[in-house]
Amino acid sequence: MAVALVTGKRKRGVFRNASSTRLSKIDNMKFVHLLIGVCLVVMIADLSPAQSSPGTTKTAVFAGGCFWCIQPAFDKAPGVIKTTVGYCGGTEPNPTYELVGSEKTNYRESIQIVYDPARISYEQLLDIYWKQIDPTQADGQFTDIGPNYRAAIFYGNDEEKKMAELSKEKLGYSGKFKKPIVTEILPAMKFYSAEDYHQKYYQQNPEHFEAFEHGSGRVSFQKKTWGEKP
Repeated sequence: MAVALVTGKRKRGVFRNASSTRLSKIDNMKFVHLLIGVCLVVMIADLSPAQSSPGTTKTAVFAGGCFWCIQPAFDKAPGVIKTTVGYCGGTEPNPTYELVGSEKTNYRESIQIVYDPARISYEQLLDIYWKQIDPTQADGQFTDIGPNYRAAIFYGNDEEKKMAELSKEKLGYSGKFKKPIVTEILPAMKFYSAEDYHQKYYQQNPEHFEAFEHGSGRVSFQKKTWGEKP
């Protein structure tokens, strides 16, 4: 009897230990699954802002003569989200094409570029900009002469100003131009969109646009300076 009791106790003891082991394994598995779930949530949270956050875009404004002619190059640049042609540099509210063309304001035909800095940098936008203009011309651009056609980089903050100045200096040392680089670097002012018929003019009136672009001397200048039309 004594032996049987001892044996029974041992069996019951073994049963209890085995049950505890199984419960321990289940708890461990639950803990591992919980950790995996937490890691997945953290990974998704890290990726989501870069893909969908509305605060990741920036804006740049350049004046480069006829705004019809500088829009196509920026439209096809990867990372550029939207371009709008318009007027910048003046103080009169709600300027029109006729008012700006009267040369009685300080407005210049300009382009506003909304871009994703994760895909294209401000420096890269500057590189595109330089290839659209004659940076040695002070009285306008190509056959478009007048204050409203003068080239300028409108910076929005000190960082953009510094990058623009360095880019301009780099261009001056590139050997591409015999004359000095005279493109102005100015603080940004309120940008006003131009009339609808000016927006993406190269798409609205492709034949007239092409004739005007070539007739202005812009295309031949680009090919001569950069080897091909940028």
